[in-house]
Amino acid sequence: MNHLWRVRRPSTWKGIVAGLAGGLAGAYVMNQFQKGYSKASDALNTKRNGHAQEQKPDGPDATMVTADRLMRPILGRSLTREEQQKAGPIVHYAFASVVGSAYGVAAEYAPAVKKVAGVPFGAALFVGADEIALPALKLSRGPREYPVSTHIYGLSSHIVYGLTIELVRRGVRAALGS
Repeated sequence: MNHLWRVRRPSTWKGIVAGLAGGLAGAYVMNQFQKGYSKASDALNTKRNGHAQEQKPDGPDATMVTADRLMRPILGRSLTREEQQKAGPIVHYAFASVVGSAYGVAAEYAPAVKKVAGVPFGAALFVGADEIALPALKLSRGPREYPVSTHIYGLSSHIVYGLTIELVRRGVRAALGS
């Protein structure tokens, strides 16, 4: 019974490891959620309109633009569309890993971060990254240039990320011990 009252001492390295695992898992689950969301949206549009609504290509997403910007000085040229499509997920997982590691360390030292199973963290990440940082860095258009449905999609995706990162972080951190 005494072990139930033991206070876990914060550990930076354990926070990094647990957060990194959570970030990677969160990115994967987020991608799967987005695929399911898109399929459900297409099915709903088909049912409503009798056909799938044509998705107009919106250009490369922010991860593809980031990959291109990072590689241009190294390669001396822009990435092709095919190269951007391959590099985009690498950027996404790298960003999710860094954010996850930071989240893991923050969870070690500021327990409020992990309140409500990471949902507020996911929502804050959506606002900070998608709504503010990406447009400010010219990696995406401004928030007013997207329909409300795009914001709902992004917010719900990041809530899934936040929930996943906390659940995985919690499990890995428990496995790492005090």
